[in-house]
Amino acid sequence: MKNITVKEMIKSAKENLTELSPQQVEAHLTIQDVNIIDLRDTSELIENGIIPGSYHASRGHLEFFADPNCEYYKDFFNKEKNIILYCHSGARSALAAKTLQSMGYDKISHIKGGFKSWMKEVGIIVDYK
Repeated sequence: MKNITVKEMIKSAKENLTELSPQQVEAHLTIQDVNIIDLRDTSELIENGIIPGSYHASRGHLEFFADPNCEYYKDFFNKEKNIILYCHSGARSALAAKTLQSMGYDKISHIKGGFKSWMKEVGIIVDYK
């Protein structure tokens, strides 16, 4: 078995992933059938803020929060809704999307370039509480 690099894993994850621009995500901020999920660590949210209306699920807890049969399940991981993921640069969210797809989620996308691109192109944030 060949060892693969994280760069190769991210590239593979993006092959079957819808990448949305920050402007496309901004248009979804008020749509009821969309849940935007921030995968960054809590310290990143406290320091930099979050996209308004987004939910927090750090990447390290993703599988536990997304499994409806797990005691840690979070109901914002609703398979009926469109889920838009983001992290700082788009790498963790691409990997998370691939994981969620393997768990049966098919309405998954992420912000191309992550929070960094959001700040450059849109810049609307709120403090994390």
